[in-house]
Amino acid sequence: MTRRRFPVGKTLLYGFMSLWALTTIYPFIWVILNSFKPRGLIRSDTFSLPIGDKFTLENYVTAFKRVDIGTAYVNSIVISGAVTVVVMVLAGLAAYAMVRYSFRLRGFLHSMIIASMMFPVFSTIIPVFRMESSWGIVNTGSIWLTRLSVVLPQIAGNLSFAIIVLMGFIRSLPVDLEEAAYLEGYNVYQIFFRIIMPLAKPSFATVGIFTFLWSYNDLFLQMFFLRSKKFFTITRLLNEISSQAGTNYGLMVAAVVMVVIPVLVVYIFLQNYIIKGMTAGAVKG
Repeated sequence: MTRRRFPVGKTLLYGFMSLWALTTIYPFIWVILNSFKPRGLIRSDTFSLPIGDKFTLENYVTAFKRVDIGTAYVNSIVISGAVTVVVMVLAGLAAYAMVRYSFRLRGFLHSMIIASMMFPVFSTIIPVFRMESSWGIVNTGSIWLTRLSVVLPQIAGNLSFAIIVLMGFIRSLPVDLEEAAYLEGYNVYQIFFRIIMPLAKPSFATVGIFTFLWSYNDLFLQMFFLRSKKFFTITRLLNEISSQAGTNYGLMVAAVVMVVIPVLVVYIFLQNYIIKGMTAGAVKG
């Protein structure tokens, strides 16, 4: 039997990547372990395992008693879900038009889409806030108008990135299928929803995942538009807990775990779509 030899370079690379993974994963493991410890033990014995008398669910019980976690989760899912669906549809249609149709000022429009990605949300928040205030959807008692005030700027903030990603993949798709569909009597929208979207599913999934996670984690816009506790998302609620809990590290780490778990679930179950969507457009055609 021949022994497989591992190159020194590959061994060093795997070792380096393993160490890097440990430095990335360990902080979250530390947070999870300490969330099951009594509050006083977190500071005095922070690196011990929560076993026996050191194990408690008090931090999570306190979190659910002091704050409305369920409502915050619902608000987060509704806002992030709406942003994701709208961005996928609008960006898909815009990318399809930019790739397949020739029209005046198309090059200028493409340059403007790229240029819009250079402006951070911090530079536009004041005019956006004043514009939405003039529409009467900011600081109202309506939960749907309040959610809309967050959804609209998040949609605008994600469109440019989504259009660029989808353009790269749609450009690699063969035109023959679309021409055949035209001969069968399909209109533009039928071609897009029945042919383009199924073929470009990995890229649409990638756009949807990144848009959802960006919206879910976006604290800056939520700080401006979500003022009442009944409208708080889970990220906004974590910020409120952090400011009120003070030195209650048990409550804080429990809240962090509850915020991060949905993000980890999305990455774990949809990581294949992320990889395929980011690479498929680069290797086709």
